[in-house]
Amino acid sequence: MTTIIRQFKEYLYQVGYSDNMQQMMPATVREFIAHQQITDVSYVEQQKVRAFLEWLQIRPVKNRPGALSDMMIHHCVYGLKTFFTWLEVTGQADYNPISGMRFKKPSVNTRQPLTIKQIEELFTATTTLKETAVLHLFYSCGLRKSEGEAINIHDINFREHLLYVREGKGAKRRVIPMTKKVAADLENYYLNDRCSGKVKKVKDEDAFILNRCGTRMRGLSYWQLLKKLLRNAGITGEVSLHHLRHSIATHLLQGGMSMEYVRDFLGHRQLESTQIYAKADSEQLKLL
Repeated sequence: MTTIIRQFKEYLYQVGYSDNMQQMMPATVREFIAHQQITDVSYVEQQKVRAFLEWLQIRPVKNRPGALSDMMIHHCVYGLKTFFTWLEVTGQADYNPISGMRFKKPSVNTRQPLTIKQIEELFTATTTLKETAVLHLFYSCGLRKSEGEAINIHDINFREHLLYVREGKGAKRRVIPMTKKVAADLENYYLNDRCSGKVKKVKDEDAFILNRCGTRMRGLSYWQLLKKLLRNAGITGEVSLHHLRHSIATHLLQGGMSMEYVRDFLGHRQLESTQIYAKADSEQLKLL
C-alpha cells in the first residue's frame, strides 16, 4: 500500500496540485486504507467508503476539540474521488466505488468579518515585530493559511512593495501589491527579528516567519499567536486566520474596490468565490 500511495502522490505532483493537496489527499487515502483494513485497492466495496465517511463525522480533530467540519469532510471526499478515478484511469482498478455515490454540499461558512476598529485593536495589541508581520500577511495581504506557511524571504520585494504567492490554491500564482506601511513593517521584522533568528533546520532557511524553535511557522503556531492577540485586544467569539482574509476582502469592497480587483487580490478564479468571502452591497454588484 505504501507504493500505491507514493505513486498517487507523484501523480498529484505531475498534474500540478498544490503542496497542501499533495499532502492532504494521500493522507486521506492512507487513513481510509488503515481504518477499513483495505488490502487490495483494485476492488473496494462501496460500503467501506460509506463506513469511512460515517466515521469521519465523529472522528476527533488533532490539536483542538470538536469534530471535523463539513468542509474538511468535503475535502476528504474529494481526495478519495481523485484517488479512485486515478486508479480507474490507470487501469489499476476496474470498479470505482465512489463514482455512483452522492454527497451533500458542505454548508457555507457565514463568517462575520471583523470591523475596521477591531482590526486596529488587533494591531494595537501587538508587542513584537513578528506579531505585526503575521497580521499583515493574513489581513493586509489576505493570505490563506497554507500560503502564509509557504512564504519565503525571496517572495517579498520590500522596495517594490510586492508579495509573490508562488503557488496558491489550485497551483495559481499571483502578485499582491502592498502599501508602503505594510512593506515597511514586514521589512522591519525581517531586518530586526528574522535576520537575527537561529534556523534549526536547513530546509527552513528560506522561511520568512520562524517560530520560537527556529523552524518554519505552521498553522497551529499562527493560530496560537492570533488567539493571544484577540485576548489582548478584548475581542471575543470565534475568529480564525481565515476571518482576517475575509475581513480585508470586505473592507476593500467597502472602500470602493471593484469585485474583479478583490477577486485577483484573493487569488480566486471566479467572482462567485469572492462573493462568499466579501459582503458587497447591492450597488457595488450592479457596477459589475
